[in-house]
Amino acid sequence: MRARALVVLAAGLLALTGCAADEPPADDVPAAPAVVTFEVADQGEFSVELRTDELVAHVVELQNGGEEGRIPVGTIVRDGDGGVNAPWSWHIDPETLEFADMTTEVCDGLPSYVEDGTLTSDTYCPWSATVVDLQPLG
Repeated sequence: MRARALVVLAAGLLALTGCAADEPPADDVPAAPAVVTFEVADQGEFSVELRTDELVAHVVELQNGGEEGRIPVGTIVRDGDGGVNAPWSWHIDPETLEFADMTTEVCDGLPSYVEDGTLTSDTYCPWSATVVDLQPLG
């Protein structure tokens, strides 16, 4: 009986330790403004500026396996200045960035589709985007 209790206790401690290891320490989370980079369908990356701590916290939640609001959605600025999204010639207006659970198909696609004009929508919402990096702006 005592051995079983020790096994249960050890498993619980390992579970708690594992959970703590999955979450980045607060010191490693950048404050806004920050830059998030997404991988889309293993066929290209794009980056967006995060202007609020709430957006940064949401991205950290996605990095930790969160599924709610996983699709980035924002207005495409096609002015030849990729900014944080260089080398692309476009970027997402950071004031319009939000995250959704579902979107219409018309704004889904690869970053290269935005670049070459295949994606003609003014909004970009890549369904298969996953967070691959989060860094302070600068």
